[in-house]
Amino acid sequence: MALRVDRRSVLVCAVLAATVAALGILTLATGSISLTPAQVLSALFDPDADSRTRLVVVEWRLPRLLFAVICGAALAISGALFQSLTRNPLGSPDVIGFASGSYAGASVVMLLLGSANYLAVASGSLIGGALTALLVYLLAYRNGLAPFRLIIVGIAVGAFLSSFTSMLLLSVSPQQAMLAATWGAGSLSGLGFEQLRPAAVVFAVLLLCSAFVSRPLVHLELGDDAAVALGVGAQRARLAATLVGVALTALVTAAVGPISFIALAAPQIAQRLTRASTTVRIVPAALTGAAVLVGADFIAQRVDLPVGVVTVCVGGAYLAWLLARQYAGRRG
Repeated sequence: MALRVDRRSVLVCAVLAATVAALGILTLATGSISLTPAQVLSALFDPDADSRTRLVVVEWRLPRLLFAVICGAALAISGALFQSLTRNPLGSPDVIGFASGSYAGASVVMLLLGSANYLAVASGSLIGGALTALLVYLLAYRNGLAPFRLIIVGIAVGAFLSSFTSMLLLSVSPQQAMLAATWGAGSLSGLGFEQLRPAAVVFAVLLLCSAFVSRPLVHLELGDDAAVALGVGAQRARLAATLVGVALTALVTAAVGPISFIALAAPQIAQRLTRASTTVRIVPAALTGAAVLVGADFIAQRVDLPVGVVTVCVGGAYLAWLLARQYAGRRG
């Protein structure tokens, strides 16, 4: 049985990787300047390719595509960690308030401190997410960290922070508010290799960290008593997973603004595709998130909307279906 599940996971990962590659080539080939797949591959791998084609593919379109892959994977991994922590498919960072904390921290830097510097906004996003996680953790802790209490407290804190961010937008000049609101919609446009390099390095580090913190979570899904019997420090494992999940969310928020529902939907889609008993499958979740965000950005570019608007539209329908499914399951 285990061998069959492993084979299925490998097959699903291979199909997802091929899907990301196909969507990537389609994204690089289409736009105001249309190219053939052969021209795209030549621009990527042939140093003697036409300079104009390389400019369009490598300098203009490739950074946006790579950002979509990184951000989609980061959000999906963060969602997988938090859904495992809370043992609830609704336990994603955008639902339980951590994404709102990152957004609020970045907004404070942009609107109150008047800085649009990439590193400053990234630092504000990380600090905001970390402080939110600490606040939720302290408010939800009662002789241990109950998953359901964590979700309820997180939703309440997230609602407060969303109101705080809205208040900030109303208290600054229209120009500042427009800049922050545009960034707050979640957009991959205007990004280059200058922003991509540090984001890729941070993502690689957090990817390794997520691989380490995900192992104890598999045991925690069996219950705290079973996990402790296996030598897992329950509270320490939860804290480590929370920090990594918050950092992944803050990375995306700092780079492109808040993008909703990828963290909510991607781990559940990956779990259903692999038929796994746990959401803590880092690679399938990451590939699913990358595929979903690359596909959403392809649509966003064609309808001239921020990608965050597209993911909200798709994710809203998914959330309604998920809630209806949970309600039907309880009645059944």
